[in-house]
Amino acid sequence: MSVDLTYSAPVPTLSGPGAGRRERSRSRGWIWYLLMAPAVLLIAIFFVWPVFLMAVESFLGPDLTLENYRTFFGSPIYTQVLGRTFGVAALVTVLCLALGYPYAYLMTITSGWKRTMLLGIILIPFWTSLLVRSIAWVFLLQDTGAINSLLIGTGVIQEPISMIRTMFGVSLGMTQVLLPFMVLPLFGTLLTIDSSLQKASASLGARPSVGFWRVYFPLSLPGVIAGSLLVFVLALGFYITPALLGGPQDMMLGQLIVQQISQVLNWGMGSAIAMVLLVSALGLIGLVGLLLNRHSRRADAG
Repeated sequence: MSVDLTYSAPVPTLSGPGAGRRERSRSRGWIWYLLMAPAVLLIAIFFVWPVFLMAVESFLGPDLTLENYRTFFGSPIYTQVLGRTFGVAALVTVLCLALGYPYAYLMTITSGWKRTMLLGIILIPFWTSLLVRSIAWVFLLQDTGAINSLLIGTGVIQEPISMIRTMFGVSLGMTQVLLPFMVLPLFGTLLTIDSSLQKASASLGARPSVGFWRVYFPLSLPGVIAGSLLVFVLALGFYITPALLGGPQDMMLGQLIVQQISQVLNWGMGSAIAMVLLVSALGLIGLVGLLLNRHSRRADAG
């Protein structure tokens, strides 16, 4: 009688709790891809593909060339419009921050129906068309409008003040439209800050202003940056409000793009200007993201 002493290694099987978890994770992964597919498809069809066609059109004149970009950056008129657009966007961002920060802070220190009322006031503009709001500013700011009529009627001024077809009117209208986009990110950030921190700084001898700038404001910087970036990028592409409240001397890039495509019928030049606007916005977002990453790394290292 012989005995077989050879050893055979056990064959691994997929049974056991670990294998079950792996199978469930794989199935969940496929479900995640299936749920994401419609959104990715919509973005690809209605955003990526049109942007790609616009980019190709910007290099055609009708042959493949950089002439449209040379014309844009070589013309003082176009570069002036580009600088004005960035200047107006920066001004509107500062105004929205100056008005929105106190409003968002007021929303955090109230509660109940008061907070609901403040939130409703800031959300009401979303229920009204942008065109309607801009036309309302036309009636308010024109020489025979409500503001000039009130000032003349009360004897404050004798002659109407030119507020429409000016940069003042454009900045005022854009600030009113974009203010909710500043308040909402700020409110979300300020709501997470512990209010007892300011009381603690006061108990240590810091004045209220010092406690605010040294303790409270740095903690609110994520909301400040998010709201400012959102307002600035939206302001870069504004068209309706500058077209209604501004004059030819206040033209912005959005108006210039419409002029090149609908009036001059120069699709190549209009596409080139639109690409400059898109790349500028994406570059700004990337720069802010890079600065935030460096800041967070330094904070973690410190």
